[in-house]
Amino acid sequence: KKSEQELKDEEMELFTKYYMEWKGGKKSDNMSYANIPRFYYRLPAEDEVLLQKLREESRAVFLQRKSRELLDNEELQNLWFLLDKHQTSPVIGEEAMINYENFLKVGEKAGPKCKQFFTAKIFAKLLHNDPYGRISIMQFFNYVMRKG
Repeated sequence: KKSEQELKDEEMELFTKYYMEWKGGKKSDNMSYANIPRFYYRLPAEDEVLLQKLREESRAVFLQRKSRELLDNEELQNLWFLLDKHQTSPVIGEEAMINYENFLKVGEKAGPKCKQFFTAKIFAKLLHNDPYGRISIMQFFNYVMRKG
């Protein structure tokens, strides 16, 4: 009869053997893991000056591109004017509302930077319990200011 330590050693040996076979077998059978893109890159060390400069420059270019996508004050004023001009009656309370049809018309006139905000998904997200199927112009404008 084997001792408890011998059984544990044998179990570990078998586990290691089967694990290595499994690990090795997976590698040779399926190379799909090689197609997964790399998503983590370590930060450059202090002595890697060129890599640090490259990182700073790419970050600056990214931020410039994102800032060009933002709506400036004039574009926001134009958007508010268009939304106000296309509000849908009847007015309930003090809230100006707009239906989907007029929402799309404003989207066509608002310009290319605003196009991303005039989708059915965003309209549906802001749609609440209005009996006429409209959204609040103020809520939509605030959404654009937060997201844009």
